[in-house]
Amino acid sequence: MLKKGTKLYSILTGSCPKCHEESMYVNPNPYALSQIFKMHERCSHCGTKYKIEPSFFYGSMYVSYGVGIAFAVAAFVIAFLFIGANLVNTFIAIVGTLIVFMPVIIRLSRNIWINFFIKYDASASEHHHAVEGQVE
Repeated sequence: MLKKGTKLYSILTGSCPKCHEESMYVNPNPYALSQIFKMHERCSHCGTKYKIEPSFFYGSMYVSYGVGIAFAVAAFVIAFLFIGANLVNTFIAIVGTLIVFMPVIIRLSRNIWINFFIKYDASASEHHHAVEGQVE
């Protein structure tokens, strides 16, 4: 289902949007809160620069709004419609969901944002491996 070469693969794994060979993040775990925003400057496989321009990822704040709404709607559907919680408990479930999943929402938003601007290029990872082979 999740295959390299799809935008969904890069978005869900946090891998380089161009070659899908490595994580863009110093620590791939979004719950390592002290490192949540720490990214490699470039992909070590294809050399793609992640911060295309200064303050590039400010745009991901717009994406995070939509992603947050999706998580909130999911929490509402589960709490109110499936479990049958009252409105107060449903509201608590929505707020709790947004707090617990905030690191995931932040990372997903960054991944979606960069994938708007950089397309997958199968030759990027192949080229790197070919160059590596010549060096040895």
